[in-house]
Amino acid sequence: MSRPLDPNSPRQHELDRRTFLQAAGAMAGAAVIANLAPEQVRAEKGPNEKLVVGVMGVNGRGAALTKGFLANGAHVAYICDVDERAAGKVVESVNNQQEIKAVAVGDFRKILDDKLVDVLVCAAPNHWHAPATILGCSAGKHVYVEKPCSHNPREGELAVEAARKNNRVVQMGNQRRTWPGIGEAIQKIKDGAIGKVHYARAWYNNKRPNIKHGKPAEVPTWLNWTLWQGPAPDKPFMDNVIHYNWHWKWHWGNGELGNNGIHALDVCRWGLEVDFPNRVTSGGGKYRHDDDQETPDTHIVTYNFPGNKSIMWEGLSWSPLGSMLNQFGCSFHGEEGSIVIIDPGYKQYDSNNKEVGASPAGSKGGEVDHIANFLDCIRTGKRSNSDIEEGHKSTLLCHLGNIAHRVNRVLTTDPKNGHIQGDEQATALWSREYRPGWEPKV
Repeated sequence: MSRPLDPNSPRQHELDRRTFLQAAGAMAGAAVIANLAPEQVRAEKGPNEKLVVGVMGVNGRGAALTKGFLANGAHVAYICDVDERAAGKVVESVNNQQEIKAVAVGDFRKILDDKLVDVLVCAAPNHWHAPATILGCSAGKHVYVEKPCSHNPREGELAVEAARKNNRVVQMGNQRRTWPGIGEAIQKIKDGAIGKVHYARAWYNNKRPNIKHGKPAEVPTWLNWTLWQGPAPDKPFMDNVIHYNWHWKWHWGNGELGNNGIHALDVCRWGLEVDFPNRVTSGGGKYRHDDDQETPDTHIVTYNFPGNKSIMWEGLSWSPLGSMLNQFGCSFHGEEGSIVIIDPGYKQYDSNNKEVGASPAGSKGGEVDHIANFLDCIRTGKRSNSDIEEGHKSTLLCHLGNIAHRVNRVLTTDPKNGHIQGDEQATALWSREYRPGWEPKV
């Protein structure tokens, strides 16, 4: 994937470098340290020195993640967004909380070009997740990438390959992997608390509005539409895409299955201890609104795995009442009972549906601890709670469910890697076309 180089780092980072060098001691020693690679600089600075972060995409999740990195003692050096309004707002907030000022940039490649940056955070739209991750790893950055970790299955495989080839820590933002209450529930399942488990159910319900039929419009002056599209082939600007409705267009998004289903499916796969399915069945369709949405608003997907295990996901984008009277959750069904996970904890039932256990009161949620785990793994070299390989396996479930929907038939898949078998039309959706020069490469 080609990208022009920009050797000029912001003045703030030069100040950061000078501050470090002054603290390092003698000028001769400082001159040597200034020429070291970022990992060596960190070694000279000590294991508890602040890690330097650049955040890509702050119109939604990125703003919350920025707070999480600040809460964990990281130094946020860059705030990047193609919407200059969003970038300016978040950088102002950041600079009220740290001495060395962050800068707002419109092109995330400026983050990659700065050798002092340790971490790229990608919270841009889905079609950016894997391409930015791959470029970040190639530039020597560790990457925190929002879910889903890819727009299509092939990108996920390449993201795993990029992390391993460059020895980078890459963590997906499925923060439930770090929540204590949910972790306790998963351990109970693995310890046999509800007997042999065969089935997990996941759901997400919402009342999404009609996105209407968009019209071609002038690109707003505050938006870099070309860079927003990035690796995706160019399409004309429409007035009903930015900043959220792209989720419901296959060109950029993955529907509700990739938007919120990924969270519950990841927990289900974690608890069932399964990797890749051997059969994927999709039901439902787009029922509610007459608008431009392409992805289903009523979606039921069943995944069969080796060992007599299954996961079922139900997503309704127009009816807010979910299973167990909750909008989001998942449940595990064993031969001796069940465990129901409702954020941020769980309840355990025996085979007569009597409650026999629950997570401690005050169980924590949020992303601060998930980010802490990611930063700790950068320092220690450990695998994170949501390593990119696990993130890819869970994201692939979303892709397979969407592909089964789009080709309108059952998929047979290889339980060793999830690849689609014997279906050329479905296999054609394993990857996508890219804007020339932006093809992901490892």
